[in-house]
Amino acid sequence: MDTKPIPLKVTGVRFAQAVKNFASSEVGGKARMMFAMLVALLCGVSGLNVVNSYVGRNFMTAIADRQTAEFIRQAVFYIGVFASLTIVAVVARFIEERLALLWREFLTRRAVNFYLADGTYYHLGVSGQLTNPDQRIADDIRAFTVTTLSFILMLLNSTLTILAFAGVLWSISPLLFVVAVLYAACGSYLTIALGRPLISLNYNQLDKEANFRSGLIEVRENAEPVMLARDEQRQTARLMQRLDTVVANFRQIIAINRNVGFFTTGYNWLIQIIPALIVAPAYIAGSIGFGVITQSAGAFALLVGAFSLIVTQFQSLSTFAAVVARLSSLLEAIEQSRTPPGSGVEIVEEKDRLAYEDLTVLSSANGTPLFKDLSVSIPCGSRVLITGSAPAAGTALFRATAGISVNGTGRTIRPPPGDILFVPQRPYLPTGTLRQVLVRGENRDKISDEHIVQLLHELGLEQVLEHALGGLDTETDWEMVLALHEQQLLALAGLLLAAPRFAFLDRVNTTLGPQQLDKILQMLSARSIGYINNAGAEEPRDIYDAVLEFREDGKWTWTPSRA
Repeated sequence: MDTKPIPLKVTGVRFAQAVKNFASSEVGGKARMMFAMLVALLCGVSGLNVVNSYVGRNFMTAIADRQTAEFIRQAVFYIGVFASLTIVAVVARFIEERLALLWREFLTRRAVNFYLADGTYYHLGVSGQLTNPDQRIADDIRAFTVTTLSFILMLLNSTLTILAFAGVLWSISPLLFVVAVLYAACGSYLTIALGRPLISLNYNQLDKEANFRSGLIEVRENAEPVMLARDEQRQTARLMQRLDTVVANFRQIIAINRNVGFFTTGYNWLIQIIPALIVAPAYIAGSIGFGVITQSAGAFALLVGAFSLIVTQFQSLSTFAAVVARLSSLLEAIEQSRTPPGSGVEIVEEKDRLAYEDLTVLSSANGTPLFKDLSVSIPCGSRVLITGSAPAAGTALFRATAGISVNGTGRTIRPPPGDILFVPQRPYLPTGTLRQVLVRGENRDKISDEHIVQLLHELGLEQVLEHALGGLDTETDWEMVLALHEQQLLALAGLLLAAPRFAFLDRVNTTLGPQQLDKILQMLSARSIGYINNAGAEEPRDIYDAVLEFREDGKWTWTPSRA
């Protein structure tokens, strides 16, 4: 479980890679064009700000000298500059938000594809090496794209401001320019020194908030079991404990923000008076006009603000640094999960063949063999019963065949994914339409509605159609509206519609009655679907072509039931 940001150098490399990937992607051309427009608009804003400083100086001087005609002329200029600034700034903000959305969409799609590819989501969950990957993909990517673009533009804008106003401030007073640079440098150093702990605290805060939210989601998703078990008190204590960690960490953030706030607030107030203290004596001596004072104040504030990006944006920067580190941790965990450790079982795909060669699987609890040197071949259309006094061995074989990481050695030969399907003891029915639950994507246009409805009636699932009031395309939370045995029947209906060459059933007899299970097995046979049924010792053997029996000492026997 990750609790600390990974090294800054690695984070920086991954940050640069994320920007490079976006720029060179299929939407990179559009992104580069939008960014170029932003740069042009920011140059326009900087230029207009320089013009505005001179117009403002002449405007204030006209007031001080009581020149009515000049005052009116400069007022018209002032209004024109403000109107132009408004238009340019609003258009720039619009393009910035659209570019951030484009980047977020690109990164989120990329992250989701990586997360769901090659069982990465499963390996991350089993290893426990990464907390809340869902929150990192949903929230952190959004914060990353929006904040990154914002900071890039602020940095660019600060650079343009420095280039534009350095000359203005130097022409007014070289001393004022030097003071601005030194003031900003000292302020940035002290802000970093005071606020550095915020980076790790913000990193941890995001995780603690996500842990608290996941606890609430768990209660919502398991509302009925919690109520049946009268487990409200334990769940409340668990949630309160997580809330306490959220509050304790946030108290530390508030305390450091307070210390940083004392400094930055005073820092910002002094910006308003320093130019007057330096330039006012020249005005009093009569060597400059009154408008120069206001111009110097504006130029000094803009220049110091440009140099003081760390001071003015430190809290946002500390949160952003935590977000970048968390996304870097996500990428690192995904890369590591691509080669998950622990399983020495080789999986080979061969059409129309299911076999095991010298397959040994060990218990994850104590390392003892669940079965040793299993070598059998199961022809297409065969009906195989897995039984014996070691039920864990049958489940281990189910997992090894499905490609789930197990501790063992040997070789599993199985058909491609579309030709072998797996039905676990507890069915998985995602929220969606009845058509999506029952029909695999590649078969959507091949299976008629009449066929689906007929199969549901054949399995006694008329009540499922009643829940789908709007037809096969009404989205429903099936785990909430169906009993467990109905969910299992619905999962098996999807298997019958898919019609694979092999089906591997793991303890489905615990959720289905004997008559329902017999009916399902008959339907599989009628459709020439071979099946392996891990059903335990009490299942009748007369309908099977072979029986694979596991014993507690890790030994096994393969017994053909028919000639």
